[in-house]
Amino acid sequence: MKKSLLGSFLLFLALFAQAQDARTVFINMPDSLMPLLTKVNREDCIDFLDSKMRAQVKNKFGNTSEMTDLSVDYIRMKMTEQSDWQMKLLTTTDSTKIVCAISTACAPACDSEIRFYTTDWQELPASQFILLPVMDDFFIYPDSTKQLEYTEARDAADLFLMKASLNKEDDTLTFSMTTTDYLSQEIADKVKSFLSKPLAFEWVSDRRIFVKR
Repeated sequence: MKKSLLGSFLLFLALFAQAQDARTVFINMPDSLMPLLTKVNREDCIDFLDSKMRAQVKNKFGNTSEMTDLSVDYIRMKMTEQSDWQMKLLTTTDSTKIVCAISTACAPACDSEIRFYTTDWQELPASQFILLPVMDDFFIYPDSTKQLEYTEARDAADLFLMKASLNKEDDTLTFSMTTTDYLSQEIADKVKSFLSKPLAFEWVSDRRIFVKR
């Protein structure tokens, strides 16, 4: 009887762990959260990569979408020529996982939206897991000799656009300010001279939050 209970418990743990891998979570994603692809599309992408084939499918608009990366905790989809989608399963100390999903559109400057979910796709408040950067976080305040140039450059950045990217190798998240991509080359160069490097955040599992490095 004890062996039977132990076996059932181990089977439950195995199924629970499998249910929280990236491919399973992705396949079970509600169509409403990824209206461009059907569940069959998502399954086909994974089957193609498993077969060492290029994971391209025809989406609902009749165009091509492609899964470019797949691991136990990470997926990246090239949804269209101008957009992509990433997801990462983030671990916590109580064995559950949090889904971090990023949608990015480029026209031509890229801008990202980051959302968080349970593994059964119940949305969670993003503010619970990260304090998102604001424009001033990307600017480096100069000394007094360049104050005028700084003010002009900061004023020229009138629209805040930011690209977010998950690292497939570890639990880091990087933000780059992309406002300069829609400005003229002359103005963009002036703004870039006062910008910091991309901002990196790291997932802290016991606190269930991304913290800035």
